[in-house]
Amino acid sequence: MLALFTLGMFVTLTASAQKRGTGPDNRPSTADTIKAATKAGTIEVDYCQPAVKGRTVGKEIAPFDGKPWRTGANDETTISFSKDVKIEGKDLPAGKYSLWSIPGEKEWVIIINKRTTDWGTNYKPDNDVFRITVKTQKAPAFVERLKFTIEKSGKVSFTWGDYLVAFNVK
Repeated sequence: MLALFTLGMFVTLTASAQKRGTGPDNRPSTADTIKAATKAGTIEVDYCQPAVKGRTVGKEIAPFDGKPWRTGANDETTISFSKDVKIEGKDLPAGKYSLWSIPGEKEWVIIINKRTTDWGTNYKPDNDVFRITVKTQKAPAFVERLKFTIEKSGKVSFTWGDYLVAFNVK
C-alpha cells in the first residue's frame, strides 16, 4: 500500500512539474503574457521566462550554434495578431503563431511558425511561415528573466541577459 501511495505521489508531482509556469520560481520557468493595442492592431505574446541563473546567453543557454530555439521556456512561445500585419515588411495573416529564433552574437533570426500546440523543443521547420534577420543589440541593463515588450508603434522586443532583440510589426 505504501509503495502504491509513493508511486501515486511521484506521478502527481511529475505531472504538476510539467505544467506551464508552475512550481518553484526557478523551475519550471514563470509564465507571462503581454498584450498591447498597437497601430497594427492587438499583439499578444504568451511565453515562459527562463532565467539566466549565472549562465551565459549564447553559450550554456540559447547557444549561438545555428539551431532554432523556442524563444522562451516550456511550451512554445506564441505570438498573436488581431489583424493582418507586416513583420519587417513580410506579410502575415491575422492569427496565432509560434515564435522561434536562431540566436546570434550580432544577428538573431526570428522564425514565425504555424504550429502552436507543441512542447517547446518540438520545432518543425516545414511549418515555418517565414524568417527574418534582425540585428542584436546590447540591452540597456542586464535582464535575469526573458522579458518581452510591445510598443504602441508595433515594435516587439525581448531582452535577456545582455541582449535585446527587436522587430517591427506594421
